Amino acid sequence: MTALITVNSLKEYFSTDWAAMTLHDWIGMIMTVSIFILMLIAYVLVFHPKNRDRLEAQRHIPIDDDRLDTEEKK
Repeated sequence: MTALITVNSLKEYFSTDWAAMTLHDWIGMIMTVSIFILMLIAYVLVFHPKNRDRLEAQRHIPIDDDRLDTEEKK
């Protein structure tokens, strides 16, 4: 049964040669991990029930044109 994947082959597949990583590899990895963590924090803040009232109070800000009107337009 060659369709079975062993633990050793998974370790081999996901192994990383840390010493061979270039500066660009490190920057890319750090940026990817950082953005992933920031997105997790954003999702937790947005979907947490206790933040609902605070976020609902700001739901009309993108379509609120009155706050952009100046004296010249009136």
